[in-house]
Amino acid sequence: MNPDDAPAPTPGARPGCEYAAAFLLLRLFLGLRTLLSGVEKFENQGTYGLGNYAQNAAHLAQGITNASFLPLWLTRGYALALGYGLLVVGGMLLLGIKSRLALMLAGAVYLSLAFGLMAVQEAEGVAWLAIHIGLIAGALVLVRHERFALWPTNRS
Repeated sequence: MNPDDAPAPTPGARPGCEYAAAFLLLRLFLGLRTLLSGVEKFENQGTYGLGNYAQNAAHLAQGITNASFLPLWLTRGYALALGYGLLVVGGMLLLGIKSRLALMLAGAVYLSLAFGLMAVQEAEGVAWLAIHIGLIAGALVLVRHERFALWPTNRS
Protein backbone atom coordinates (compact mmCIF):
# COMPACT_ATOMS: atom_id res chain seq x y z
CA MET A 1 0.00 0.00 0.00
CA ASN A 2 1.34 3.36 -0.96
CA PRO A 3 1.38 5.89 1.92
CA ASP A 4 -0.37 8.34 -0.39
CA ASP A 5 -3.30 5.90 -0.58
CA ALA A 6 -3.99 6.14 3.18
CA PRO A 7 -7.48 7.36 3.99
CA ALA A 8 -7.85 10.98 4.96
CA PRO A 9 -8.10 11.60 8.71
CA THR A 10 -11.58 11.94 10.12
CA PRO A 11 -12.38 15.57 10.89
CA GLY A 12 -12.21 16.19 14.63
CA ALA A 13 -10.33 12.95 15.34
CA ARG A 14 -7.24 13.24 17.50
CA PRO A 15 -4.24 12.03 15.48
CA GLY A 16 -2.56 8.97 16.93
CA CYS A 17 -5.33 8.30 19.46
CA GLU A 18 -5.83 4.77 18.16
CA TYR A 19 -2.10 4.07 18.53
CA ALA A 20 -2.16 5.33 22.11
CA ALA A 21 -5.16 3.11 22.85
CA ALA A 22 -3.49 0.09 21.21
CA PHE A 23 -0.34 0.65 23.26
CA LEU A 24 -2.31 1.10 26.48
CA LEU A 25 -4.18 -2.17 25.91
CA LEU A 26 -0.96 -4.04 25.17
CA ARG A 27 0.83 -2.49 28.15
CA LEU A 28 -1.99 -3.34 30.54
CA PHE A 29 -2.35 -6.91 29.25
CA LEU A 30 1.38 -7.58 29.45
CA GLY A 31 1.57 -5.92 32.86
CA LEU A 32 -1.25 -8.03 34.29
CA ARG A 33 0.11 -11.21 32.73
CA THR A 34 3.61 -10.60 34.05
CA LEU A 35 2.50 -9.50 37.51
CA LEU A 36 0.17 -12.46 37.99
CA SER A 37 2.85 -14.84 36.73
CA GLY A 38 5.00 -13.53 39.55
CA VAL A 39 2.21 -13.79 42.13
CA GLU A 40 1.55 -17.43 41.26
CA LYS A 41 5.13 -18.27 42.24
CA PHE A 42 4.10 -17.54 45.85
CA GLU A 43 1.06 -19.86 45.79
CA ASN A 44 0.71 -23.37 47.13
CA GLN A 45 -2.69 -25.03 47.59
CA GLY A 46 -4.52 -21.72 47.67
CA THR A 47 -2.25 -19.94 50.14
CA TYR A 48 0.41 -17.37 49.36
CA GLY A 49 3.65 -16.84 51.21
CA LEU A 50 7.42 -16.56 51.09
CA GLY A 51 7.79 -20.16 52.28
CA ASN A 52 5.76 -21.30 49.31
CA TYR A 53 7.99 -19.23 47.05
CA ALA A 54 11.19 -20.92 48.21
CA GLN A 55 9.58 -24.35 47.87
CA ASN A 56 8.19 -23.61 44.39
CA ALA A 57 11.53 -22.18 43.22
CA ALA A 58 13.42 -25.24 44.44
CA HIS A 59 10.91 -27.54 42.73
CA LEU A 60 11.15 -25.56 39.47
CA ALA A 61 14.96 -25.56 39.52
CA GLN A 62 15.19 -29.28 40.25
CA GLY A 63 12.65 -30.12 37.54
CA ILE A 64 14.48 -28.15 34.85
CA THR A 65 17.84 -29.57 35.87
CA ASN A 66 16.51 -33.14 35.83
CA ALA A 67 15.03 -32.73 32.35
CA SER A 68 17.81 -30.76 30.66
CA PHE A 69 21.51 -30.08 30.42
CA LEU A 70 21.27 -27.00 32.68
CA PRO A 71 23.15 -27.30 36.00
CA LEU A 72 21.30 -26.99 39.31
CA TRP A 73 23.33 -23.99 40.49
CA LEU A 74 22.15 -22.06 37.41
CA THR A 75 18.50 -23.08 37.52
CA ARG A 76 18.32 -22.50 41.29
CA GLY A 77 19.63 -18.93 41.00
CA TYR A 78 17.29 -18.23 38.12
CA ALA A 79 14.25 -19.70 39.86
CA LEU A 80 14.92 -17.72 43.05
CA ALA A 81 15.05 -14.41 41.16
CA LEU A 82 12.25 -15.12 38.67
CA GLY A 83 9.19 -14.39 40.80
CA TYR A 84 10.50 -11.12 42.16
CA GLY A 85 11.59 -10.02 38.68
CA LEU A 86 8.14 -10.76 37.30
CA LEU A 87 6.50 -8.73 40.09
CA VAL A 88 8.73 -5.71 39.50
CA VAL A 89 8.43 -5.73 35.71
CA GLY A 90 4.68 -6.37 35.84
CA GLY A 91 4.22 -3.47 38.24
CA MET A 92 6.29 -1.18 36.04
CA LEU A 93 4.16 -2.06 33.01
CA LEU A 94 0.85 -1.62 34.81
CA LEU A 95 1.78 1.78 36.21
CA GLY A 96 3.58 3.00 33.12
CA ILE A 97 6.98 3.41 34.75
CA LYS A 98 9.65 3.63 32.04
CA SER A 99 7.59 1.43 29.75
CA ARG A 100 10.28 0.95 27.10
CA LEU A 101 12.73 -0.37 29.71
CA ALA A 102 9.99 -2.49 31.32
CA LEU A 103 9.06 -3.99 27.94
CA MET A 104 12.69 -4.83 27.19
CA LEU A 105 13.04 -6.47 30.62
CA ALA A 106 9.80 -8.39 30.10
CA GLY A 107 11.07 -9.54 26.71
CA ALA A 108 14.31 -10.71 28.28
CA VAL A 109 12.42 -12.61 31.00
CA TYR A 110 10.08 -14.30 28.51
CA LEU A 111 13.01 -15.11 26.21
CA SER A 112 14.89 -16.69 29.12
CA LEU A 113 11.79 -18.69 30.06
CA ALA A 114 11.51 -19.86 26.46
CA PHE A 115 15.15 -20.95 26.57
CA GLY A 116 14.43 -22.99 29.69
CA LEU A 117 11.42 -24.64 28.04
CA MET A 118 13.44 -25.31 24.89
CA ALA A 119 16.04 -27.02 27.07
CA VAL A 120 13.37 -29.36 28.48
CA GLN A 121 11.73 -29.76 25.05
CA GLU A 122 8.37 -28.25 26.05
CA ALA A 123 7.19 -27.07 22.63
CA GLU A 124 3.71 -25.89 23.68
CA GLY A 125 5.09 -23.60 26.38
CA VAL A 126 7.65 -22.21 23.94
CA ALA A 127 4.84 -21.35 21.52
CA TRP A 128 2.93 -19.47 24.24
CA LEU A 129 6.03 -17.54 25.20
CA ALA A 130 6.68 -16.71 21.54
CA ILE A 131 3.23 -15.09 21.44
CA HIS A 132 4.16 -13.00 24.50
CA ILE A 133 7.41 -11.94 22.84
CA GLY A 134 5.49 -10.96 19.70
CA LEU A 135 3.12 -8.83 21.80
CA ILE A 136 6.09 -7.20 23.51
CA ALA A 137 7.66 -6.45 20.12
CA GLY A 138 4.40 -4.83 19.02
CA ALA A 139 4.26 -2.79 22.20
CA LEU A 140 7.84 -1.62 21.66
CA VAL A 141 6.85 -0.35 18.22
CA LEU A 142 3.95 1.58 19.75
CA VAL A 143 5.68 2.87 22.90
CA ARG A 144 6.26 6.30 21.34
CA HIS A 145 2.49 6.80 21.52
CA GLU A 146 2.47 6.23 25.28
CA ARG A 147 -0.03 8.21 27.36
CA PHE A 148 -1.44 7.61 30.83
CA ALA A 149 1.94 6.73 32.30
CA LEU A 150 3.19 7.46 35.80
CA TRP A 151 6.77 7.93 34.59
CA PRO A 152 6.70 8.05 30.78
CA THR A 153 9.45 6.86 28.52
CA ASN A 154 11.46 9.62 26.88
CA ARG A 155 10.16 10.26 23.39
CA SER A 156 13.56 10.93 21.79
